[in-house]
Amino acid sequence: MNPLIAKEPKSVPEFTKKQIDWLTDIAFYYDDKPEPCDAVFVFGGTHPGHWEKAIEAYHMGLSSTFVVTGGVSPTGKKHASWEERTAPESHVIRRKIMEAGVPEESIFFEDRSSNSMENVIYALDEFDFTMINSLLVITKEHGAGRQIRTLQKHLPETVRFVPFGFPAVYSGEGITRDNWHLTPEGRSRVWGEYLRICKYGDAGHLRGILAEERML
Repeated sequence: MNPLIAKEPKSVPEFTKKQIDWLTDIAFYYDDKPEPCDAVFVFGGTHPGHWEKAIEAYHMGLSSTFVVTGGVSPTGKKHASWEERTAPESHVIRRKIMEAGVPEESIFFEDRSSNSMENVIYALDEFDFTMINSLLVITKEHGAGRQIRTLQKHLPETVRFVPFGFPAVYSGEGITRDNWHLTPEGRSRVWGEYLRICKYGDAGHLRGILAEERML
């Protein structure tokens, strides 16, 4: 995967309205509404949204089965509210959702991963995805496209993915599919996601974008 693509690339092109709409669907995935699914996949991370959305899904009755991922990222910056600096992400997320009422026996987890592809690869050792037809995916909104494309690459083609994201807040408002193009930070973050989708798709880590469809 090296060299790594910056989370906020410094060089960002100007976008047309058509390109904004296209990049929105690429980065945020399609604007599906949350609906009941056979299981919930929680991508690893230290943002409270990872467990808050899982708890919300449980209380909404969207699923009673959870696959929680995340080890200790060697390079990832921790969220300001993250207190357990050396704890695997999945351990904290699992504890938080159990405290909110999710039964321990309903949670499958892996704690070895350090990136999104490993979240998926190691989860395959803990949960049989051939037994489900739909998966609710909890992720940062602007990372949903990349992470769902990672799931699509490694999980059975019969599984349907439904995003259930949360807006990541870096400064000011959270980045959403409706406002990302209005700020330099939002444009840079989404452009970085697009570049990673291209790079990791070429490396075979996720379902990539066809060359003739790319902006570059």
